[in-house]
Amino acid sequence: MVNLAMGWLVMVLSVMMMGSTDEPRPRARDLGLRPGVFPTGPQNAITDVSGVLVGQVTLVEGDDVRTGVTAVLPHGGNLFAEKVPGAVFVGNAFGKLAGSTQVEELGTIETPIVLTNTLSVGTAIEAVVRETLRHPDNATIRSVNAVVGETNDGGLNDIRTGHITAEHVQRALRDATDGPVSEGSVGAGTGCECFGWKGGIGTSSRVLPERFGGWRIGVLVQANYGGVLTIGGAPVGRRLGRHPFQEPDEAGNAGESGSSADGSCMIIVATDAPIAARDLKRLAARAVFGLARTGSSYSHGSGDYAIAFSTAPTLRVRPGDQQPQIRSVLPSESVSPLFQAALEATEEAVYNALLQASTTTGRNGRTVEAIPIEPLRTLLREHRLIDDPRDSP
Repeated sequence: MVNLAMGWLVMVLSVMMMGSTDEPRPRARDLGLRPGVFPTGPQNAITDVSGVLVGQVTLVEGDDVRTGVTAVLPHGGNLFAEKVPGAVFVGNAFGKLAGSTQVEELGTIETPIVLTNTLSVGTAIEAVVRETLRHPDNATIRSVNAVVGETNDGGLNDIRTGHITAEHVQRALRDATDGPVSEGSVGAGTGCECFGWKGGIGTSSRVLPERFGGWRIGVLVQANYGGVLTIGGAPVGRRLGRHPFQEPDEAGNAGESGSSADGSCMIIVATDAPIAARDLKRLAARAVFGLARTGSSYSHGSGDYAIAFSTAPTLRVRPGDQQPQIRSVLPSESVSPLFQAALEATEEAVYNALLQASTTTGRNGRTVEAIPIEPLRTLLREHRLIDDPRDSP
């Protein structure tokens, strides 16, 4: 009986620690939100782009470890031997995206893209390099350009102690799959905050109609940034009273504690469209622009980066190729629908990150609440962004 009681107590404490509830939290489309005009892929995730894999490791230990790793693989083969075209766009560079200068120079990505916390970038680089060198076909290589991005989860996580290890990164790489992608307080989003609420990992996808090529776009975000939350044009942050620019009340309180315009957002954009690095950079820019739809301030203390790549097999670059190659590349005049899709998928990915995240208590007993669903639902109905059951016949 004592053991049973102790087991029940541990379970209750775990639920309280992470702020979990029995009710599953919705994604944007579960609420009736459908940003944009293009349809989603079957999973509404970056893995709807054929070949893309996602792996995540979540670290929740004791009272103050709330962090993790999220890895995105452009394909499941040897990425160093079959590099994909890629590009980076920087909205605000108060952050770290390791490997970005070589991507900018050569227009290729040769490793998985790993996201983690700010002070674990070095560990993640080393782990990605070791995993690349371990491949039997890479026995002679002497340079690896690991691509690793970060956001700072130090508000909830004991970031200074360095809990992320190479094993965690390698596990995320090895467990990566093309299935549904967990969102919210998972992986590199475990300790993230967004618009004063709990943030995290979010994803979404779009499929273009055949008249625009039928191409697919997938986006994954590590949402840890601020501003004044806007959903579908509705002033959510202002109406729910949570943003960093509020006027103090009579008692001198200037809004909810923890709400800040600072923070960062890492965005990964995948497409199967055969577009080269120049237009991939333009595509990445649209993803960063998409944050504006959600109310981002792109503040002084925010690192806002987008990494875009194409999975088109005909555009892969193989080391040692020195002869001219004939490749079919989508002309720039045809990329506007892809730009629209990137805007839409980025916007929805952020909403999914917020909606799927759970209330979390972490370092120093600090609690960051998940965005409240029912007040949000009421506000969205008021702005006619979702259906109101009272309007049904």
